[in-house]
Amino acid sequence: MDGQAVTAASPGAPGLALFDLRQVGVRLGSVNALTGVDLHMVHGERVALVGANGCGKSTMLRLLNGLLQPAGGRIVRDASARQALLFQRPHMLRTTVRSNIALGLWLGGLGWTDAKRRAMQALERVGMAELAGRNAKTLSGGQQQRLALARAWASRPDVLMLDEPTASLDPRAKHDVETLVAEFTSGGLEPDGDRPVSLVFASHNLGQVKRLATRVIYLEHGRVLADLPVEQFFNGPLLQAQYPAAHLFVKGELP
Repeated sequence: MDGQAVTAASPGAPGLALFDLRQVGVRLGSVNALTGVDLHMVHGERVALVGANGCGKSTMLRLLNGLLQPAGGRIVRDASARQALLFQRPHMLRTTVRSNIALGLWLGGLGWTDAKRRAMQALERVGMAELAGRNAKTLSGGQQQRLALARAWASRPDVLMLDEPTASLDPRAKHDVETLVAEFTSGGLEPDGDRPVSLVFASHNLGQVKRLATRVIYLEHGRVLADLPVEQFFNGPLLQAQYPAAHLFVKGELP
């Protein structure tokens, strides 16, 4: 590994670097999962990762989160920014819905009484307070995703990372989860309602990307081939002229 630097800055401040990657590579066994990635992201951005299966979206999320380390290049993170990563199929503990939230808070140092109180606040925010005593394993897929978002809200993250958050959900559940994510990242789910949360998410749903993202990164075979504001990615002339592979992907014409 060529080296990894981590710096600290005030979390949540717009304009400050959240992640800065320079020629970063990641190897998973014998496979180059990411190659030569350059990425600069600041607090307050909402970034979508798009591309075909196996292009590196999930690997990128895990790299940014710190679950994977680079095999080369340089990555700088805002070490003071709290992160929450939600997987496509969130893990549910075999206990009550409320305890699925409160246990993490308690393990993080919050007293049990305060952890239970914050857990109930989180459930109220996502419209699940009436399910607090139910076994989380019995929830539907959409309810489990809402519970996962409640767990994230309770941890007060500065950046929310989502890996295909609605891939296996029905249309109503997708709408509910998208609405919560939009409120979350605009500050609507925060206690004071005025601190936006940065967002990085992987999705195959281009409509969802249009609705939630301010910026789109297109990956192919572990490389970033396009990085544009959402409006330019879907409607601007630059995409077809400068990023033909991404243009074909948007049109659904890639083989």
